[in-house]
Amino acid sequence: MPAERTRFPAAVYRHGTEPDPRFTLANERTLLAWIRTALGLIAGGVALEVLGLDLHPQLRLIASLVLIVAGIATPLLAWVGWIRSERAMRLAAPLPGSLLAPVVAVAVTVAGILVLIAALL
Repeated sequence: MPAERTRFPAAVYRHGTEPDPRFTLANERTLLAWIRTALGLIAGGVALEVLGLDLHPQLRLIASLVLIVAGIATPLLAWVGWIRSERAMRLAAPLPGSLLAPVVAVAVTVAGILVLIAALL
């Protein structure tokens, strides 16, 4: 008897039954979209600081750091969201809510306000 192939992460795949592949693939596409968002946040934070725009230097740095930290946190939160959604689909449970979108929205808003204030000073 051949050994059963283990899928990663086991914390997801050892539960329930295999859902419709379309839903699993949609969940994966959502994860990848959040990864692209993270790359954009990091790139925006780096560009804001590296370009050295004629803005208040401390506010510019803080805005850059807000974007970079949000870019670092986004893939981690997206991974947790992917796991929670995949597990819920496998158990035929309601899909969990996500705090990722509000967290990113707040981070981008705060960075935008900081840049606006920096430009006005």
